[in-house]
Formats: sequence, structure tokens, C-alpha cells
Amino acid sequence: MIRLNGNYGEGGGQILRTALAISTLIQKPFEIYEIRKGRKDSGLKSQHLYGIRALKELCDAVAEGDEIGSLSLKYYPRKLVARNLDIDIETAGSVTLLLQALLLPSIFVSKPIKITVTGGTDVSWSPSLDYFSNVLLPQLQRFAKIEAKLMRRGYYPKGNGKVELRINPKLKLNDFPNFEDFLSSLRSNVNKIDLIEQCHLIKIHGISHASRNLQNAKVAERQAESAEQILRQKYGVPIKITAECQDTLSAGSGITLWAVFSKNKDDIDENNPIRLGADSLGKQGKKAEIVGEEAANQLISEIESKAPVDMHLADQILPYLALSGGSIKTSEITNHCKTNIYTIQQFFDDIFAIDEINRIISIKQ
Repeated sequence: MIRLNGNYGEGGGQILRTALAISTLIQKPFEIYEIRKGRKDSGLKSQHLYGIRALKELCDAVAEGDEIGSLSLKYYPRKLVARNLDIDIETAGSVTLLLQALLLPSIFVSKPIKITVTGGTDVSWSPSLDYFSNVLLPQLQRFAKIEAKLMRRGYYPKGNGKVELRINPKLKLNDFPNFEDFLSSLRSNVNKIDLIEQCHLIKIHGISHASRNLQNAKVAERQAESAEQILRQKYGVPIKITAECQDTLSAGSGITLWAVFSKNKDDIDENNPIRLGADSLGKQGKKAEIVGEEAANQLISEIESKAPVDMHLADQILPYLALSGGSIKTSEITNHCKTNIYTIQQFFDDIFAIDEINRIISIKQ
């Protein structure tokens, strides 16, 4: 059994989510202790618990210590089973963080499945649903056909956002006698994640959103206009930021931007996408123009880094890099990223080579 220190590095829930995902896929048990010990509300939270329960359905796993506030967990995965999942976090717990634990094993099940998650779609300390859909998922289409549909948004504190994910796998784990044969076939048949050059900026898109009660104040429109004005002063490419309002249980707003690059000026390669993302959330007393400005300046910083992988995508894509092989260059190797590297290497041994000066992470040959 693999033993993990849940308080390693940045000491958050990412260690648990990554361990659950990889353990379920390679069917190797693990034990994690001191889960989120350094945090104010240490131990397992609702979001983590529902992720564990969903994975137990997906592979008939056995878990010990899966309860709110638990500082330790033992997890014993079994064979993957293709099942539709319907998960309600019952709080504004992040939908996208929960999906980090589910997505990796789910894209290699034996038949198409649907995953529905209810919770927070746009909440602090997590990727927005629009970032998940438009920056992360394009990279994962090499492994499976994945469609994410936003049914409704959910802001803090009541959540109640709803997301539907449909996954049609290309490569099925259960078709192989062991994980080694599966991995060999995957690396032979799937494009490696090779993201070293930013290349040509083609366009910038975005989605600015707000709860219905902020519609008269034109919060979504003001966020979008602020971001677009800043970006147009910097870049002479098409920029399109849509504004939308929805009925939600809690008031809230936010904006997500993504820049699309391509090796060829006239043709975007969807098989090897290059996208950088940035987002910002509104809150009471924070002007809509500031929300848009924050997101725009974050995106500009990522573009000016000349790296094809933003600092947040880097740690999210690492488990998939471990499977496909390849290299990425990121704007920053964050502590969050280093923590994820630690977790992955407990399952796959010391597979990553890291050049922090050039901000490159690659699979050791």
C-alpha cells in the first residue's frame, strides 16, 4: 500500500484528489494521513467525501475513514465499472475540484457514461467551470470525447450549480490484461502532450456571468467591457467575450478568459491545442470593472510569459502527462504543481524531469 503525507507541500485537498484518481485507474491501494492538517478546517470536507463515494461506485472500492473531518483515509480500488453518476455535494463545494478526482479513471471505462454534479461552479480557490471546459478539456480530447454542459451556475454560499459531463472513451482499460499493456497501447496510439512553444496568438474568448439579481446593474456586461478594453489595447486579434445572467440561489459574478494559439497562423490544430486561461470572481463591494481588469491582467501575464501552459493548467494536466508522455513549459512551477508532482511520483516512481529555470516538466526517457 502506498502511503502519502496529506500535509506535504501546500497541504491541500489536491494530494487526495490526485491520489484517488490515479489509484482508481491503476488499481493500487493507498493510505493518506494528516489530510489538510494545516488548514483551518482540517480533514475531509463534503466535496472530498462525495468524490470518494462516487469513485467507490465507479470501481466498487472499499474505503476506511471516509467521513467529514477525518484526517486519514485508506482506499482499496477494484476493477473499473462503467456507471452513470449523479452527485450532489449539497454545499457550494467545487464541482471542478470534485471532477479532478473522477475524470482520470472515467475517460478509460468500458462504455460511454454520464456524470452529473451539483455544487459550486464558480467559487474561490478552484477552477471555474468555463476554465475547466475551455482550457483543460481541449487537452483531454486526445484520450476521450468529453462534453461538458453547464445546466445552471452555483455561487457561494448556497451552490446548487449543475454540470453534466458526457464521456465517450477511446481506449478502454478493461480491454487489457494489465495496466502496463494499457499504458503501452495508450502511448502508442495517443498524441503526446507536447506543449513547449506558445506560437501564434489567434484569438481571445471569454464568458462573463452574473446572477439574475445583478442584471439591472449590468454587472456581467461591465466585467466583459472592462476586460475587452484592456485586451484590445495589447493585442490585434479577434476578441469575443459574451455576457450572461442566470437564476441562482446565491448572488455572484465572475469572468473567465482564454487565449487560443496555433503553430500555423491560418489553422488551429484541435488535436494539439494551445490555450491559456485566467479568471476572476466578483464579490460584494468589488466593482465589476475591477473583476474584468483582474482577469485581463492575469491573461496578459500568462501570454507575456511566452509559455503555452498557464500556471493553473500545469498542475491539472500532470496526471495525464504521466500517462501520455511528453513535455510542458509553464509560466510558473507553483508549489501546488510541485505538490502534485510529489503525489504522482508515489504511484509512478520518479518519472518527471524538472527544469525550474526554463519552467519545463517532462517525462524521463
